Amino acid sequence: MATLRRLQEAPRHLLVCEKSNFGHDKSRHKHLVETHYHNYRVSFLIPECGLLSKKLKDLVMEMGPYYSVKKLPLHELITHEFINTFVKKGSLSALTYNTSIDEDNTVALLPNGKLILSLDKDTYEETGLQGHPSRYSGRKSMRFIISIDLMDLSLNLDSKKYRRISWSFKEKKPLKFDFLLAWHHTGTEESTMMSYFSKYQIREHQPKVALSTVRDLQCPVLQSSSLAGEPEEACNALEFFDWLGAVFCNADLGCKYSFPFPFHGRNNEPHNFISTYCCPQPNTVAAQACLCTITGFVLPEKILVLLEQLCHYFDEPKLAPWVTLTVQGFADSPVAWREKEHGFHKGGEHLYNFVVFNNQDYWLQMAVGANDDCPP
Repeated sequence: MATLRRLQEAPRHLLVCEKSNFGHDKSRHKHLVETHYHNYRVSFLIPECGLLSKKLKDLVMEMGPYYSVKKLPLHELITHEFINTFVKKGSLSALTYNTSIDEDNTVALLPNGKLILSLDKDTYEETGLQGHPSRYSGRKSMRFIISIDLMDLSLNLDSKKYRRISWSFKEKKPLKFDFLLAWHHTGTEESTMMSYFSKYQIREHQPKVALSTVRDLQCPVLQSSSLAGEPEEACNALEFFDWLGAVFCNADLGCKYSFPFPFHGRNNEPHNFISTYCCPQPNTVAAQACLCTITGFVLPEKILVLLEQLCHYFDEPKLAPWVTLTVQGFADSPVAWREKEHGFHKGGEHLYNFVVFNNQDYWLQMAVGANDDCPP
């Protein structure tokens, strides 16, 4: 009965909010964006805007490319040529797809050169490599994490450690996965990735962009200096976060359908249910608002450029008091921020949102689910 009660309980979700200014020396905005590696969806909302500027629209269309490679042997990611060509030149991220973090073996390559394997117990033992139990596998360790530093490994390819890992991936337990890869670099031809993996089934992709205009949008009134809000004067950060989730779900804020963050499941499809949710008070009505959603495999470097451009939106006087930028991570990534282990449980959510004010103040809201540490 106790187990049944635990299964019926709502999973724990954690929202961390902080405020700062983009001009402050100790602002953490850049670090937080750079260390959230595997981003599936990027959305921004601009009240009192019916048409994006050419500069912003061009930037949105330049968020790719990324690549998919099917049945890629894992040993390809530890070769000397791969490390020298991609890992040491620029910033490379890779993630297995069509895998579930709580059911399947999954792999992620981080821009710092760390290769993270999340393996079930049988596969882990068959590799013969050293790792540690997953924090979220329960009392009996049924899942294990292996971390391999490719930058360190590449220093001595004749070492016993490298030979053992190579033997494991090539002979003892050959593993193949479908991968997504994205590479940020300068001074190298775009075709490098396509030609390097030409003997495998590789495709180049551009993120999907959806632009829409929301009419007569009820928007919460905010004060940049107060996350807690002010009675009858301004809404608080949690109220705003829930409202933004409803907007991104195309909810009718006149009390019909709504769904607060997190609003996407494993299939990244929104779920509708009857709700009595309404826009928090106090609020104003924006005659129109521009909503843009970018879906694919988006690198932190591209998100930083977009965030900077949204800050410059207020270089000229605007009717909008704020704009938002929301970034959602892949639900089945082995990590969320930095190298912190991530699990799925009942949602797999890990996301962050910037509220950018016209005075360059900002709110940063970071949300994770039950199988995650507190956001950094």
